[in-house]
Amino acid sequence: MKQGNNKRLSAFSLAFLSMLVIGTVLIVRKQHTTPYIHNSGMVFGTVYSIKYQYDKDLQKEIEAELKKVDNSLSTFNKQSVISRINRNEDIKVDDMFAEVFDIARHISDETGGAFDITVAPMVNLWGFGFKKGVTPSAHAIDSLRSIVGYKKVKMVAGKVVKDDKRTMLDCSAVAKGYGTDVVARLLKAKGIENFMVEIGGEVVTSGVSKARVPWRIGVIKPTDDSLNVNNEVQTVLNVTNKAMATSGNYRNFYYKNGRKYAHTIDPKTGQPVQHNILSATVLADNCATADAYATAFMVMGLERSKAVLDRHPELMAYLIYSDKDGKNAVWHSASMKGKFIK
Repeated sequence: MKQGNNKRLSAFSLAFLSMLVIGTVLIVRKQHTTPYIHNSGMVFGTVYSIKYQYDKDLQKEIEAELKKVDNSLSTFNKQSVISRINRNEDIKVDDMFAEVFDIARHISDETGGAFDITVAPMVNLWGFGFKKGVTPSAHAIDSLRSIVGYKKVKMVAGKVVKDDKRTMLDCSAVAKGYGTDVVARLLKAKGIENFMVEIGGEVVTSGVSKARVPWRIGVIKPTDDSLNVNNEVQTVLNVTNKAMATSGNYRNFYYKNGRKYAHTIDPKTGQPVQHNILSATVLADNCATADAYATAFMVMGLERSKAVLDRHPELMAYLIYSDKDGKNAVWHSASMKGKFIK
């Protein structure tokens, strides 16, 4: 009787093993025969490029999701949630806006206000000054300081409440990253394992590329390039199952005492920062977070950014800065080890 049970058990084990092998072969075959689809186009005033392995073209569904983000967060869309908030209309926010607002608030707290979704009026003031070669007056800066500050806005019962109705919100420093996350969620919901979503340089990856290797993403070298035509690569990173965002206005900087400084405005002072970071690349679990921290590091400078990264080992960072001799130098977090391809 015991011998018969052993035989039946062996037969069952053999059948199970055979099914497992056949199933594995079929999965591998499907992975190699299912095509990689490439969708591209314009969104949020920039270019998107999305590659994914699937047996159906999802561009219409992808663009429908991106339209939802635009309807929530775009200040260029006059009927978006954020535009209506800026006009002080009585409106309840949607889920997308609420999620981004919470992310922004958290990272503002973590960076001591270096990331601030109310800073746009200051950036615009200085942007005009830089173009015209005119420094904004102290009075103009002080008048904006009274309405700029992330703590001057809060969410109450699904509505944004401002301390001053003149305060304006602008989520452009996080919206591209968030839009990238939204598309990645859609692809994952479809069961897609291999994809790369890129919107204006902000990236989310999963699995492997068509070449069956980890996704490789380049970091552009900061150069004096006001025409935005030089795309020389500084380094190439292995970005697998991660989000990556880069912030850098190194194509728009000024010189002081022989050193190069990016045109980055500190939300607290209303003045250009005296830090020499030219480009901040951050890897995180989601792109909205990577996007916001990359922006904050441009404001904080090297040492303060390092302090934040010490508190957040889940983040990886690659920072390009101008050293004391005015030459480009690089610092990266220890967690970046193994990510470099070039």
